[in-house]
Amino acid sequence: MATTAKNSKRTATRATRRQQLIDSTVKCIARKGLGSTTTGDVAREAGLSQGIINLHFKSKNNLLNETLRYLADEYKTQFTLAIERSGPLASDKLRALMALDLRPSICDRNKIAVWFAFWGEVKSRPRYREICEKYDEYYDEVTRSLCDEIIAEGGYPGVSGTAVATVLTSLTNGLWLACLVNEKTFDRKQAMNCIDEYLNCIFPKHFPVRIL
Repeated sequence: MATTAKNSKRTATRATRRQQLIDSTVKCIARKGLGSTTTGDVAREAGLSQGIINLHFKSKNNLLNETLRYLADEYKTQFTLAIERSGPLASDKLRALMALDLRPSICDRNKIAVWFAFWGEVKSRPRYREICEKYDEYYDEVTRSLCDEIIAEGGYPGVSGTAVATVLTSLTNGLWLACLVNEKTFDRKQAMNCIDEYLNCIFPKHFPVRIL
């Protein structure tokens, strides 16, 4: 029993250190940019020695890859939970996914800065694209399927689920950029109103005008 407890503590400590370094990497990239962030910056932000980074990640590239993977996994977990905890209708699930992108835990300025930093490097660093591509394809497919279901239910002529899903993704990405650029004036409620107004225009039977 004592050995098991000791091993468990060691494992927890290792996981805690890795998470501490990933969190510090997010802060450094948000502050300095992807190219200017060094392992020394991350170590100082974390209050740890630079050797700890080499112990846990071996290299800066591995640290960056794991930071991106962590953000991608975190988003997928929240995406799945948003669907599971929403109402049973496709319209409930679609709005829950749109609201997810504006939650403070997701629509966080540091995290958004890191997302945009990685997106800016996908052409020169194929590994970043590999990490995100399968997630993006899944999100797009789920959103499109929900839109198709709503179109079938409501009999909306001339409306394309693919087109609506594309616009919604572009809209939420644009709102993330607004949060990044105008942190002090960004209003989450107003941002959600923009999404609701668009949904009302396209799917008025499923998304009536909300009185706030």
